Amino acid sequence: MRVSTKGRYAIRVIIDMAENGESEFHPLHNLAERQGLSEKYLEAILGVLVKNNVLEGARGKGGGYKLAKPAAELTVWEILSVIETSISPVECVADGKNGCDRADVCPTLPMWKDLAKIIKDYFTGITIEQLARKAPKIARPLCNEK
Repeated sequence: MRVSTKGRYAIRVIIDMAENGESEFHPLHNLAERQGLSEKYLEAILGVLVKNNVLEGARGKGGGYKLAKPAAELTVWEILSVIETSISPVECVADGKNGCDRADVCPTLPMWKDLAKIIKDYFTGITIEQLARKAPKIARPLCNEK
């Protein structure tokens, strides 16, 4: 399992929204500037989050993006599960699959299922509010990833 750049950026920008007024709309250009990302790239990420009801989007003056629910209720799993193609440790347990054609004789399938559950439970147990409280408040962008 490897979290992609898009997954990391999605989490970062949502933490940014939580820190800078979680119930307010944030213009795309402000988010992109604070995170050091191109507007075009960030818009693609935010579009997926809007489509999957993690964020709300509004056009026009006063528009932008905002959290669809409070940061205290929004988990890292909810974000990663819509941004990432798969968060599973191996293909045979990805997206609800139950193994392969050898599943009935595979000695490792239970181990992979257990690991997939641990990963999901871990990310489900972390809220955006928790991450925002721990985030450094002085450095912008949060890191030099591009």
